[in-house]
This record gives sequence, C-alpha cells and structure tokens, in this order.
Amino acid sequence: MTETTGKGSRSHLERLLRGGKFVVTCELRTIDSADPDSVRKACEPLQGYVDAINCTDNATAHPHLCQLAASRLLIDNGLEPITQFSCRDRNRLGLQADILGAASLGVRNLVLMQGDDVSVGDHPDAMPLWDLDSMHLLRVAAMLRDQGVYLSGRKLTHPPEYFIGAVANPFAPPHDFRPLRLGKKVEAGAEFIQTQIVYNLPRLREFMKRVEDLGLLEKVFILPSVAICRSARAVHYMRDHVPGIDVPIEIIKRMEQHVRKEDQVEEGIRIATETVQALREIRGVAGIHLIAIKWEEVIGRVVEASGLLPRPTPAVKTVSG
Repeated sequence: MTETTGKGSRSHLERLLRGGKFVVTCELRTIDSADPDSVRKACEPLQGYVDAINCTDNATAHPHLCQLAASRLLIDNGLEPITQFSCRDRNRLGLQADILGAASLGVRNLVLMQGDDVSVGDHPDAMPLWDLDSMHLLRVAAMLRDQGVYLSGRKLTHPPEYFIGAVANPFAPPHDFRPLRLGKKVEAGAEFIQTQIVYNLPRLREFMKRVEDLGLLEKVFILPSVAICRSARAVHYMRDHVPGIDVPIEIIKRMEQHVRKEDQVEEGIRIATETVQALREIRGVAGIHLIAIKWEEVIGRVVEASGLLPRPTPAVKTVSG
C-alpha cells in the first residue's frame, strides 16, 4: 500500500492507516433499545479484535438508535467509532449540525453516504429529503473542517477535527464508471473508502487496478467489506434482495453443499477468512471492513484465523469530547 503523507492523524484509525498498518473495522449491530447497556453488550465481543467500529445511520431505511448516541457510548466503552451520515433523512442544516455534534462528542471518523431509499425499509411512506447528495456532503464536511465555515460561508469559532470516509461499490454497473466516481469522491474530500461487500474477487481486482492507474492509491485508503454469513439462505438473500451485491454461483454452491446448520456456519467463516486473505494480497487494499449481522462473536474468529492479531493498541486514548 502506498502511504499518504502531509496530514496529521486525527484518530487511531487514521494513525494506523498513515503508518502503513493493515486495519480492521466492523459494524456495530443496529440497536433497537433505549438502554445504553445494549450498546455495551453488543460491542463487548469486539474488544481487542477491531480498530474502529461503524455506527450506522438508520441502515436499510429502518429506524434504530441514532448513530450519535451509539458513537458516544462506544467511546465511553473504550472503542473508536466511525459515525455514518446518510443524505436521506436530513437537510443541509441538520447534516451540518449533526456533524459538528459528532465532533463535539469525540467522534474522529466519519463515513458519508447517499443512504438507501425509504422504499426498502419498514416506513416506505416516509418522506426522504435528499437535500444534498453524497458528493456534496463530502465537500461540506471538508469545508467545515478545513475552511472553518458552514456551507453558507458563515464562520465557525472552532472547526471540527475528523477523518473523512465514503463508500464505493465496485460491483455496480457501469463498472468502468466506478473508479472515476471514486476519484470524484476523493477530490470532494474522502480520505478512506469502505466498499460494498466483496464476493467477486476478480471484479474487485479489476477495480483496484483501475484505481491504481488513475493515481488514486496515493490519495485514499481502501477497505473492502467482507460479510460473514452463517447460512445458504443468508447468501441467497444477499444475492436476491440487497442492491449492488455480486454473489458468484460458486459461493452459493459452497454454502449449499452443507445440509447441517453447523456446517454452513463453518463454511461461511471459511469463505470470509479466505476472502480476507485474498484481499491482503491486492495492491492498494489498506484493511478490511467486517460485517456479521447480529453475530459479533464471530468477528474475532475471522480476525484470528486471518492472522490479524494482535491489533495495535491506541497510542493515545480517544478524545472524549
């Protein structure tokens, strides 16, 4: 991986990436509870296995505990959050206010994205806003931090500090356009990227080669996502119902060859581990983002089996707001 230079580190995650370390991030399960202990229990199995944890923003257009509260609760439990913001639910006023609020609470990593349409969620009659798109939101976050002004031009008294991330989908057609769109996100302010879930490794390799040809590896850190599935049914669901995921037939067959539930679980772990190991060999892959839906205890198994332990200890305790 080519290390980017010339910028100080604002978070543990950024410090590791700029230091050339292969990082591990994952997603916090969605929380449907007002009890703060729910977050503690969900993140407990992740201690010592990951470098930072995504707090999602009403993932798949379903309401959950807000990502600001979840992020602060992670900090209180000694873990570093990556706070997601989607363009779906807030206008530019709300987005700027909440990004500042996140920074004031100690958040030092953001991932900014478009967000799923309400039609895929459990409130399909909700009114989406889409006041900004993800490209504009990246520019706004960079403006708040680097210029110390709101989108209106009004000055901040104290600009926020954070590491700006975005998402990319190498598997969505037109495939030739995806590296170019990534370049636009980097230009807008993205410093790291978490991709859509990777099953199709040849396609990911083609994407990364094109990203390299465009000279982007010197400008952004790329973290492909790896799902850990426990059943053939789950893999089928991803292929058939989750937009933008490319699941090759070979993966389906590997899961279906096992009849017993326990054997499918182990095969899912093997596939995830093999994927991580293959990704580590691809030039420009700076780390991985693990997704195990409501199955936090398996994250450690995959991290250990992939030879990614021990994880680096934060040099400085996360800023607490």
